[in-house]
Amino acid sequence: MERYGIPEDQLAHYTCLRAPEAFAIDGNLDKAAWRAAPKSHRFVDLVSGEPGFFDTRVACLWDERALYVGFWIQEPQVRATLTERDSFIWFDNDVEVFFGGEDCYYEFEVNALNTIYEVFYIYQDALKRGSRFDRPEFDLYTRDVDVLCGYQDASRIGKHPRGKRWAFMDWDFPGLQSAVQVQGRLNDPKHLDQGWTVELAFPWEGMKALFANRPFPPREGDTLRASFSRFEALRYHGKTVQESPGWALNAHGVYDSHIPECFSVLHFSGQVAR
Repeated sequence: MERYGIPEDQLAHYTCLRAPEAFAIDGNLDKAAWRAAPKSHRFVDLVSGEPGFFDTRVACLWDERALYVGFWIQEPQVRATLTERDSFIWFDNDVEVFFGGEDCYYEFEVNALNTIYEVFYIYQDALKRGSRFDRPEFDLYTRDVDVLCGYQDASRIGKHPRGKRWAFMDWDFPGLQSAVQVQGRLNDPKHLDQGWTVELAFPWEGMKALFANRPFPPREGDTLRASFSRFEALRYHGKTVQESPGWALNAHGVYDSHIPECFSVLHFSGQVAR
């Protein structure tokens, strides 16, 4: 299959350590567990690979229950407007997490109001009668389904060699927890803010939908393909500018975050973060 995006040797790699203790998901990343977690390098432009003009970093931890993700987001004016779950969060400033699976992947987005958006994508050539996706949660007739890379998605059509994906818009990651804290004054343009932090928990039970037989929790040396990104929704006369700045842990080489082959690599370690 012809590769779309950056080559394999340009992917970012991150070692995910075990959490030293249980902790509450409240958006506060000043707790001991996150101080012990290795923080990533500064996010880079999704296309060019140049460092983003605002600092963004991520860290991950894991235990027997879940994978934990923390974001530190520099933002001189923290703002968010969307409050309804599964709104098009990219119209606000947001951070995003993708997990790559077998013939599928998952997308999560959140804004500074902790409003989330989730979608589960399955390649159309994999969703067949009798396949592992042949179950009620992925029924094309009864679920809220869209198409990625279809004719209404002109920026992506014909780009990825595997083609179209069914997008299950009403799929919710089981047990997901998310929390946000703002270091400043939300939606106050007169105030200079530091930014905002995001704290997430993705239980392993929900991760099983991405794979046929993979065991979770992970074992020492296991890997997971994951993308961590941030988008700044530039607005002009009340409208969001197309191709607003997008930054990620590694570049994709093109303005497209939906390339599982370009997702970074998480390496799970049994070492406890200290």
